[in-house]
Amino acid sequence: IMLALRTRLTPLYARGFATAAETKKPAADKAYKVVVIGGGPGGLSVSSTVSKLLGQSQVAVIEPSKVHYYQPLWTYVGGGLKSFSESERPMGELISPQADWIQNKVTKVNAEENTVTLADGKRIGYDYLVVAAGIQVNWDNIKGLKNALGKNGVTSNYSADSVQKTWQFIQEFKGGNALFTFPATPPKCPGAPTKITFLAEEAFRNLGVREKTNVIYNHAGAKIFGVDHYGKVLQRLADERGIQTNYFHELIEIKADDKEAIFRNNQTKDVKTFNYDMIHVAPPCGPPAFIKESNIGDAAGWVDVNKETTRHNKYSNIFALGDCSSLPTSKTAAAITAESGVLKHNLIADLEGKTVEPAKYDGYTSCPLIVGRKQLILAEFSGYTGTPMETFPVDQRQISSTAQFLNKEIIPEIYWRELLAGNWTGPSKYREAMAPFRGKYD
Repeated sequence: IMLALRTRLTPLYARGFATAAETKKPAADKAYKVVVIGGGPGGLSVSSTVSKLLGQSQVAVIEPSKVHYYQPLWTYVGGGLKSFSESERPMGELISPQADWIQNKVTKVNAEENTVTLADGKRIGYDYLVVAAGIQVNWDNIKGLKNALGKNGVTSNYSADSVQKTWQFIQEFKGGNALFTFPATPPKCPGAPTKITFLAEEAFRNLGVREKTNVIYNHAGAKIFGVDHYGKVLQRLADERGIQTNYFHELIEIKADDKEAIFRNNQTKDVKTFNYDMIHVAPPCGPPAFIKESNIGDAAGWVDVNKETTRHNKYSNIFALGDCSSLPTSKTAAAITAESGVLKHNLIADLEGKTVEPAKYDGYTSCPLIVGRKQLILAEFSGYTGTPMETFPVDQRQISSTAQFLNKEIIPEIYWRELLAGNWTGPSKYREAMAPFRGKYD
């Protein structure tokens, strides 16, 4: 009887009717103790520290790009104060030698199985996952922008392909309408659109074309800067320098052939056309698509984490930081410095099996507001409360050439040498040390 059954079943197995054990696909092609999605400042800071702790090939960094850009420098590139080459380094030189670099793109996270799916179909397993995937720039959300970018006066400091065009177009400008925009969705480095507006206005003065130039800043929000402590100063400077600020104006279309920019008033819903001779566009941004598709995001699509601990609200072995996270603070590299310190403290406690008081992120961020070639307002505050969190014992609302030198020359070195190596977690210790010398300002 057994022989007969085996004879009858053998052809079925041959045609694919295998047992469950035979058909079960491995959970992952390769597994790591910690997987980090993203090779930006957040991902490199975390992976550098954790890989040193865990040793060789216990940490993987998933990042498709060959080049790492220090994007805060692009305002200086667009303003003619830095070369583009100063903003880039090969990714392979920055990823910790103890970590494995997986040069691929993430398409999905399966949090229930603790795996990450890559664009080539491979699955990477993890015990702990850190999502530092950055932000998605949605050029296509503005009709006509993508094809116009970098040509005939249309530029953006948010693109590696067009940032150098910004300074070229400023230098070539002979007068007319110089238009600058701010999107309806929170962009990375929300101060950047304002900075290039001020730098361009100053350049037009230096080039002798200011009197025949209309500098227009169309902002989709309600005010020039979200924190009034600094925003009131910025608005006063804009008024003094003849920068026309129009609020609730969202760019929706570029008609490059006619040099027209179409805006929608987000209060009245009226549509208005502005002619331009040059336009700098800050594009709409949003969360990377895989976050929503992986069901690890909040309603808006950002990785859903506790705003104090950076740990996921549902999956305790997932953390996130930086632009892709739901942390309700400004999306800046400065915020990442403080976030990384909190995340690493809490993640390492888990890795070492320690029950300790979790570190808590207070929303610290900084926005160095460039208002001239040698002028900067160093805004430091909590993105959670809007409360100033200034490091130095001076009123940082005041324009400072020293602060400009710090931001232009010193902070980039801290970024390359310390933050990406996992050694810099923000200026909190210096702020505490200087607290006794700091006055109070209205």
